[in-house]
Amino acid sequence: MAEAAGKTAKGEQTRALILETAVQMFMERGYEETTMRAIAERAGVALGSAYYYFRSKEQLIQGFYARTHQEHLAEAEVVLRRERTLRDRLHGVMAAKLRTVEPYHRFSGVLFRTAADPESPLNPFSQESLPARQEATAVFAEVVRGAEDRKIPRDLETDLPDLLWTYHMGIILFWIHDRSPGRARTWRLMERTVDLVARLIALSTLPLMGPIRKAVLNLLADLRAPAPEEVAAGAVTEVETAEETGPPA
Repeated sequence: MAEAAGKTAKGEQTRALILETAVQMFMERGYEETTMRAIAERAGVALGSAYYYFRSKEQLIQGFYARTHQEHLAEAEVVLRRERTLRDRLHGVMAAKLRTVEPYHRFSGVLFRTAADPESPLNPFSQESLPARQEATAVFAEVVRGAEDRKIPRDLETDLPDLLWTYHMGIILFWIHDRSPGRARTWRLMERTVDLVARLIALSTLPLMGPIRKAVLNLLADLRAPAPEEVAAGAVTEVETAEETGPPA
């Protein structure tokens, strides 16, 4: 049993070494110019071993996303146990995010060149990034769920964690491009907008805001649904595939 635990610990160390080496090399050479072979050589492991832990460079980045999420979650959990108001919980979680990603600021700029491509699997909105996106959204769901002062309309409560995740991505995008000392401009933006977001959520309960809230939620629903041309394209693809393969036997 001790031997199995030792192998597991060694495997985790090797995995962490490969990931850390990859991040360093991505910063030095760029994402496209860095190969799995070069990462393995720098880490001092066999190429097959590198592929055992990470099947591709894309999976290395997903591993990076997972690591930064775990670091954020560890700090966010402390905040969520302590704070009681929606504003303070959101502020604490956002502050924890900025603190935990700060060591990766330079790397995030390198990664952004690839991740900004809508077709890239590294894009935060891609299907490949869905697990990381869901885990991050769950943190914002907890921000809302545990707020003792929350008065949130039921129709908004379902979509609110997704909206807060999108808001936080906007702050991160600003942070990536922020060159002020200590990212002071990002911190100022975060603190002021957290107050605005908390106030807007509180205002959403007013009867006057009902029609506006409904219009916004309907817009979100429409954006999530496939466009008519996408549905048509899917139908065409199915027809073309059927014509190419012929009728089923």
